[in-house]
Amino acid sequence: MSKYRNRKTTIDGIAFDSKAEARRYAELKLLERAGEIKDLELQPKYRLLDGFKKNGKTYRPIDYIADFRYYNVKLGRVVVEDVKGKRTDVFNIKKKLFEKKYPDLEIKVVKG
Repeated sequence: MSKYRNRKTTIDGIAFDSKAEARRYAELKLLERAGEIKDLELQPKYRLLDGFKKNGKTYRPIDYIADFRYYNVKLGRVVVEDVKGKRTDVFNIKKKLFEKKYPDLEIKVVKG
């Protein structure tokens, strides 16, 4: 059992961190088959802050890894999506950094 009581679930040979994320994947696959979305990707990575060195210390880069990214045909735009049961402080900070660095994108949060 994880810290947030998520249960790992496998669909199509893909292991998801929670049942909610797996369920959303199944929904998105249906939408993709129906032609409402296309180019579904799992775990797209966005660099929020490059790594750097200061005073002899090395700081690693900060990345945000979303759950899904796809193109919404009806809206005519890319959607970055995250399934969340609970919003953490870390997620809220990363979301804010993402919104600043990627002004043409926004994170759609789906309740898990």
